[in-house]
Amino acid sequence: MADLSDSGRKEAALRHHEVPGELESGTASSAASTRSKHRGKRAGQGVFVRDGIVGFADGLTVPFALTAGLTNLGDRKVVILGGLAELFAGAISMGLGAYLAAVTEQKHFEVEQRRERRAVAEFPAEEEEGVYRLLGKYGLGRERCRGVVEGLKADVAMWVLFVMDFEVRLEKASTRMAWMEGLVMGVAYFLGGLLPMIPYFAMDRVNHALFVSIGITAVILVVFGYVKALVTGTTHGDAAWSSVQTLAIGAVAAAVSYGIVRGLSSATTA
Repeated sequence: MADLSDSGRKEAALRHHEVPGELESGTASSAASTRSKHRGKRAGQGVFVRDGIVGFADGLTVPFALTAGLTNLGDRKVVILGGLAELFAGAISMGLGAYLAAVTEQKHFEVEQRRERRAVAEFPAEEEEGVYRLLGKYGLGRERCRGVVEGLKADVAMWVLFVMDFEVRLEKASTRMAWMEGLVMGVAYFLGGLLPMIPYFAMDRVNHALFVSIGITAVILVVFGYVKALVTGTTHGDAAWSSVQTLAIGAVAAAVSYGIVRGLSSATTA
């Protein structure tokens, strides 16, 4: 009951344009900034996990498939050099791709934010109706929303932040985050691709190295698929199915690559 009465007092104060305590313009903006930072931190961690998963998965699949295909040529040096070339090129490409994607998202956020500020300044009535419609989607009537809308109108920065969060659904990404996203993606790709290549460094016969590489990659794919699914919050049964899917994708990629190289090699020697 205490929480309800506090909420009622705040709403009543907003209706009469008496903005108390934490809802004062300066304090509210500060609180919004703090909340935004916390949300940004959590979102950043989620992005890093996503980039790590994507990079590691691609690293496990692509270089492994390439080296498996090159093994058909029977030259250990070709397999190692070809695998390393793809590994470095792929890591750089994936890292730059993740960085450019993050920078593009940041620019998109800034463009939308400027557009929203302009709309609030030039068409306040239309933007106000937009807030009512937005809150109405959550089952809130106009009268119940009036206090919130009046509070937002008292602070343009809060108004724009509200629209960016709930209508545009964009969060600002920093340049530092973009660099980190690219680094995480590139390093994860490199590590994922390096593991299946280890047998080729340690063994002279490429056919033997291929079988060891297949075994290592199969185990990693199963474990990775299982852990990846658990990280996303799925059940153990779904995680087990995810590990099987991940293994199947890696096996198909390797088989196709091996078959293509074998076919090209046979056509060349014929």
